Amino acid sequence: MRAVVQRVSRAQVTVNGEVTGKIGLGLLVLLGVGGDDSDADAAYLAEKIAGLRVFEDDQGKMNRSVHDVGGSVLAVSQFTLYGDVRRGKRPSFDAAAPPEKALLLYEFFVKQIRAAGLRCETGRFQAMMKVELVNEGPVTILLDSGKAF
Repeated sequence: MRAVVQRVSRAQVTVNGEVTGKIGLGLLVLLGVGGDDSDADAAYLAEKIAGLRVFEDDQGKMNRSVHDVGGSVLAVSQFTLYGDVRRGKRPSFDAAAPPEKALLLYEFFVKQIRAAGLRCETGRFQAMMKVELVNEGPVTILLDSGKAF
């Protein structure tokens, strides 16, 4: 499972003109599910993200988590994180999980974030979404449950 995590002052997702998820201070999480992923991968990333210390403390050091700053999470499914362009220029998505499996693990991830005591808004699975954000810093972290990076 892969995630692109961005520290934001605000973010929202719109589907067909309807806002489906909106947060102020917090983390925007673009989440990709791989074919070999399991609940353990989703739980690992949820725990890692909930405790990720990317918010500044009083000394200006990234030492506080989203929970510490009273922030929220906006989780958006994004299978394109498994796009492979090592051969040619058109991405192959063979490594991405099929939609049925990806939906279950995406929903499990959201449930784990909420179980950690965080407010978690979402996009809409398999919809064409418009994601708007103001990245603070900018701070962007890449995570992989298989620790590939």
